[in-house]
Amino acid sequence: MYKQIFGGLFLLLVAMTVSVNVSAGQPKAVYVSAFILRCDSLFWNAYNNCDINRFQSYLSSDVEFFHDVGGPLFGLPALTASVKDNLCKDREKFKLRREAVPGTVKVYELEKNHEVYGAVISGEHRFYVSEDGKPERLTGIARFTHLWMLQNGEWKMTRIMSYDHREVN
Repeated sequence: MYKQIFGGLFLLLVAMTVSVNVSAGQPKAVYVSAFILRCDSLFWNAYNNCDINRFQSYLSSDVEFFHDVGGPLFGLPALTASVKDNLCKDREKFKLRREAVPGTVKVYELEKNHEVYGAVISGEHRFYVSEDGKPERLTGIARFTHLWMLQNGEWKMTRIMSYDHREVN
């Protein structure tokens, strides 16, 4: 019984420490990977649901987006306009959903003088399309690399690269 109580208290203490370190903007290196994976998941959830305000909240004002088919976009206004005008314009007729390919996503911490200042997340992602109310279908796969930077105590995505796009038959 003491082991159960002690074990539960220990896990609670560890969880509280993790939340304090991450929310204070001073993440320990061991927590960065999980935190970035969570931020990335929330960002793509906002993207998939055309929640523009939430989508923007994860991006730096000087974000740069590089796409091997559509070309580059520089700055938050340009990226936001592209998402609004292309992906979110007529959701009844066209929906695009992005999904990371399980097992391919990796996070790499960036440090200077033993302090984490950024992280790179990379992997593969799939794209699904639903048109005119028809069932969703897999249309493509590509690779991605994103740079997340700690700016004024907040994690922001600053560089987004989506490349090696391939159609899926």
